[in-house]
Amino acid sequence: MTFTAKQIADFLKGEIIGNPDIEVDNFAKIEEGKPRTIAFLSNPKYTQYIYETKADIVLVNNDFVADKPISATLIKVPDAYAALATLLDMVNSLNPRKTGIEEMSFVSPTAKLGDNVYVGAFAYIGENVKIGENVKIYPQAYIGENAKIGNNVTIHAGVKIYHNCVIGDNCILHSGVVIGADGFGYSQQEGIYHKIQQIGNVVLEENVEVGANTTIDRAVLGSTIIRKGVKLDNLIQIAHNCDIGQHTVMAAQVGVAGSTKIGESCVFGGQVGIGGHITIGSKSQIGAQSGIISNTAENSAVMGSPAYPIKNYFKSSIIIPKLPDMYRQINALEKEINELKKQLSKE
Repeated sequence: MTFTAKQIADFLKGEIIGNPDIEVDNFAKIEEGKPRTIAFLSNPKYTQYIYETKADIVLVNNDFVADKPISATLIKVPDAYAALATLLDMVNSLNPRKTGIEEMSFVSPTAKLGDNVYVGAFAYIGENVKIGENVKIYPQAYIGENAKIGNNVTIHAGVKIYHNCVIGDNCILHSGVVIGADGFGYSQQEGIYHKIQQIGNVVLEENVEVGANTTIDRAVLGSTIIRKGVKLDNLIQIAHNCDIGQHTVMAAQVGVAGSTKIGESCVFGGQVGIGGHITIGSKSQIGAQSGIISNTAENSAVMGSPAYPIKNYFKSSIIIPKLPDMYRQINALEKEINELKKQLSKE
């Protein structure tokens, strides 16, 4: 579809700087802009590209001031990145919606499906499953018995949702996600590991998004809980009986061991490892590749393995490359001191 700068500005309640009649029909990154595309500038690192981009329209923050002429039409908004997200949502909403149950899928006669549900080919919906309205279940998805799926949920191809698990409204599960596999629980007797049955479930509250190939294990007893608004990247492991606080976000390859409780609005960088049976305070920020082995207070900012305050981490990172030279200097000083001691003892 084609939109003019004026139509876009009216939709976003933004201010036009340039030609209000210029038309676009696609999106582009600002450094790769082409005619008839709209781009955005929110990160100052990309400011140089706004003076050379071929995009016809660029979304910018209200405080943007140009240093030299710009050929593109600008639309000023409070937050260019948020405005882009709003536009993408609008365009996506215009795409045709799939509904109906495709051939070669299986839906148990005891399952209850709401209105406007789509079930793709080779999907499996088990006994006593309850599915809300406007749910999309793509091919080869599996939903085990007694599972509950809320309204407006998107379950992409190949997702596996085990029995008794609960998915809240407006959740998005990307391909390869596994919800409710057994937790890693064993008891050791005479050197042999015996499986502890995992009879709990997993509960995802509303507005949770789970990235591709992420796994969330069912609880031994009770529930593993992912609270509302949580966003999990690809390739994350959440172990049994964890409780992830609302609006927490985790980047790829984070691993959380069992029975750990994470507060709300926390931010985890990639490849963070969290030990079991500990508590992470709300609004904590954990740097990439950190290892957390003990409780952290609210509003903590830590990095390293084991993690410690991030300011100290950065100070230490400056010193670490100098350690070989410092080691040689210390050895040289020890030799000098020993020589001086020998001379003094002779006197």
